[in-house]
Amino acid sequence: MTTTLLQVSSVNPQANVYFDGKCVSHSVTLADGSKKSVGVILPATLTFSTGAPEIMECVAGSCEYKLAGTDAWVKSSAGQQFSVPGNAKFDIRVTEAYHYICHFG
Repeated sequence: MTTTLLQVSSVNPQANVYFDGKCVSHSVTLADGSKKSVGVILPATLTFSTGAPEIMECVAGSCEYKLAGTDAWVKSSAGQQFSVPGNAKFDIRVTEAYHYICHFG
């Protein structure tokens, strides 16, 4: 998988700050109306909840994630992605800064 240059319509300059600053992102709206967030997760183990389905695309660093209902941690590195269902939870474990694009579906 390769990351392509996206035509951005707007960027929300107000950061989304979660877990006492361990996750910081910015919301982006593309020219086609789709929404994404671009951010970084610092070293931590966190649990996220989703509303809509998401695809987490790693652009730098790495993480391990565990989807709700599973016991296995799976590694995701630069150039890889993983999908999370809507209305679900997932755990993410980061030991180095994990830079990502979250695609909402």
